[in-house]
Amino acid sequence: MRGGLVTIGTVAALLAAMGLTVLGLGAADNAVANYDASSWLWSTSRSELARVNGVTARVDTRMEVPGGRRHQMQVAQTDRLLILRDLNTGQVSSLDLATLQITATTPTAPGFGVSVALQEDAAFVVDAVQGIVRQLDPRSLTPMGEPVRYPPGITGGAFDGAGKLWIAVPSEGTVSAVTAAELPATPGAAPPAGLSPKRVETYEVAEPAHELVVSTLDDGVAVLDRTSASLVTVRAGRTQRANLTMTAPGSLPARTSGPQVPVTVAGERKVHVVRDGAEVDRFTVPGSGERLSPAVAWAGRFYCADENTGTVYSFDANGQLVDTIKGSGRPGPMELEVRENHLFINPPNSSTARVVDDRNQVREVNKYANDVLGGDPPPVAPPPPPPKKPKVGKPGAPRAVTAAAGNASARVSWQAASSNGAEITKYVVEGAGQRHEVGANQRALEITGLTNGETYTFSVHAVNAKGDGPARRSNPVTPTAAVPDPPASVTAEARPDGTVLVKWPAANGQGNTVTKYAVTASSAGASAPAGESPKTELVIPAGQLEYGTQYAFTVIAVSDKGAGSKASPVSNTVVPFTAPAAPTELHASTVADQPGTIAVQWAPAVENGRPVTKYVVEAAGKTTEVTDVRTTIGGLGDGQNVTVKVKAVNEAGPGAVASTTARTVAAPRVTVTGSSADATSVTVTFTVDAGGGRATCTAATGGKTASGSCSSLRVTGLTPGTAYTVTVTASNAAGKGTDTQAQSTDPLYGIATCNNGPTGDQRTYCNAEVDGRNGNEIFSVPQQLNAKQVGWAKPGTRLKAYCKKQGDNVDSWIYNNQKQSTWWVQVEYSGRNYIPWAWLNLEGGDNINLLPTC
Repeated sequence: MRGGLVTIGTVAALLAAMGLTVLGLGAADNAVANYDASSWLWSTSRSELARVNGVTARVDTRMEVPGGRRHQMQVAQTDRLLILRDLNTGQVSSLDLATLQITATTPTAPGFGVSVALQEDAAFVVDAVQGIVRQLDPRSLTPMGEPVRYPPGITGGAFDGAGKLWIAVPSEGTVSAVTAAELPATPGAAPPAGLSPKRVETYEVAEPAHELVVSTLDDGVAVLDRTSASLVTVRAGRTQRANLTMTAPGSLPARTSGPQVPVTVAGERKVHVVRDGAEVDRFTVPGSGERLSPAVAWAGRFYCADENTGTVYSFDANGQLVDTIKGSGRPGPMELEVRENHLFINPPNSSTARVVDDRNQVREVNKYANDVLGGDPPPVAPPPPPPKKPKVGKPGAPRAVTAAAGNASARVSWQAASSNGAEITKYVVEGAGQRHEVGANQRALEITGLTNGETYTFSVHAVNAKGDGPARRSNPVTPTAAVPDPPASVTAEARPDGTVLVKWPAANGQGNTVTKYAVTASSAGASAPAGESPKTELVIPAGQLEYGTQYAFTVIAVSDKGAGSKASPVSNTVVPFTAPAAPTELHASTVADQPGTIAVQWAPAVENGRPVTKYVVEAAGKTTEVTDVRTTIGGLGDGQNVTVKVKAVNEAGPGAVASTTARTVAAPRVTVTGSSADATSVTVTFTVDAGGGRATCTAATGGKTASGSCSSLRVTGLTPGTAYTVTVTASNAAGKGTDTQAQSTDPLYGIATCNNGPTGDQRTYCNAEVDGRNGNEIFSVPQQLNAKQVGWAKPGTRLKAYCKKQGDNVDSWIYNNQKQSTWWVQVEYSGRNYIPWAWLNLEGGDNINLLPTC
């Protein structure tokens, strides 16, 4: 039932650790046990985790993370535990789902490069940049034993169905399994007998320096070699390789269920299906563009999400499209996870998720409710038009191809080539009678088996779907045994201007002079040259490294003989950052119901490696600071044109400014365009410039007022035949505006009526004024007092009527059709005097109600 969620409590431990607010439905046991068929889904814009029951396709509990608004969040979960990692801050938090309490928190470096894996009671933090796999006690997040260490730049880090954690090492071309140590009885205690996690299996799956992608299986692992376009599966100690017909790099989901492994090639919009060491099928995903998330195998089907439109396509085992699950129509990330016998489809930026059961039935989940966390989100703007397709060609030549000699070896490195519209799949390094294929994100290669004293040069070229690009040759090098020592240590510092400072102590040249140092940057699954320096430090320019991504560095020393050392120890990890970009989609508008006030809203700024801590909004000399992406600014002048400037602030300081203009509400302006009248009312027509506000309008004259429409108003109850000046007033939050119009009411006439009777004196009763009473007598008051009589109107006299007034009852008897009334009419007769209505028949139907009361 929509709108049925209520707050059930805020746990003190949550407030202390992470500030989580828990919201839910029903009895307490509903809130403290994670259903077997449930999954926690993250909502970026609401900073909220929703627990979705796969059986009912409904949310039963929500947790708000106030500090996580618009943050990317990694979620690892079991039936008992939930571990969150905030990519913007790096904080890792463990939540016990039996008590809905945070049990521990621990910091990590923010950004991409560290991930969390959770399986039953085993938890690991995988530092892909440093190559460190560390087991944690999930209850206390304390380390357990010694970590498993790999070379920097590993990839993978997910559990298979048998509880093994799989890690790929691109620099070695290997994949290995890690098993967890036994969990101690007491949280945070040392594991029994000093046990540590162990690397238990290692398999060669590719040539060294190939680009690798990992997906864990029900029991084993699948490794996609993007460089050689092949997929290796490891099951029960047996490896099988399937060569794929791919022309662009492929991707895998983190976890694959069942015997078939789908390989998604976004550049082709194709999915290649591998089973038992062979490609058994291939099908095309409808649509256009390259924003496809990796296809997921579930319940005999394949589900592939288009992140451009939010649409998920469902294919049967034969690759036939059988269902299209419509999305929001707007671009954004899509998360597909098979968990607890259901497929959960979650767009983090959307209010709607979907659950697919094992019969492939799809049900929609409303992640928000009207009375929780501010209600449903506002309607979104239509999606932008798709970008024009770039021209596609072969790649350009690599830049800065350099070689450094080692002992019977050489190290070749290069900068990326231009892709020319098609993603680079690999680099080819040739020389010394050797040919090596290297992953697109592995732009450094150690070549061995050379002869000291001989001179070599090497060429490097890039390959994409269109073919081989031009090669670029390196400098000549001569391997020698007289190589320098590597620097003993390396430190790195990310600086607020976007640069990274890498420093090291001078290396021992072993009898030769060290003339330069070459620095290599490693990130998750990738390595590339960062630059060279003749000094013991290198400043990597801003923008060369990706903001928000973790990097570590190694350094080699190069002598005056061109001989290079081995690589130094890896540095500490840093996350490059700089000031935020300018906010986008900035809009400022008039606040209609508040004087001197404007409303401002914008889309979040690109953070550039550090969380945005606040936004500074300036308008007309006034400054306000907010943490949200909207605000109002008051205290401005009425009808004032205002320039609004907004900038985001992070650890590096304020970023670029976005600006727009707005106008505060002004007092209305009224222009009367016409008027008309009848005997007792005046109608005015007019236009109103509401000044950006919401105007209310009135028209007033002669003590009478009409209100309502701001285009036409009718003032009633006026005196016929009278000149009036009508004042039209429009009012809004900033004040009032008026205009006037002169208009007379139409005169109303009556006929003095007295008709002689048939017999006797009746026949002359109306002929003339006589002593005593007879018809058509006129008085200064509405009473038949001789002293107040001012005259007599001959029958048939036309008198101008003004208003009515109660007075003596007068009966005209037979002389005016038995007309009898206490109403008297003020008429124009020797000034304004009164005649009984009984003796005056008003023109137009004798309707006394047309006259106002005097």
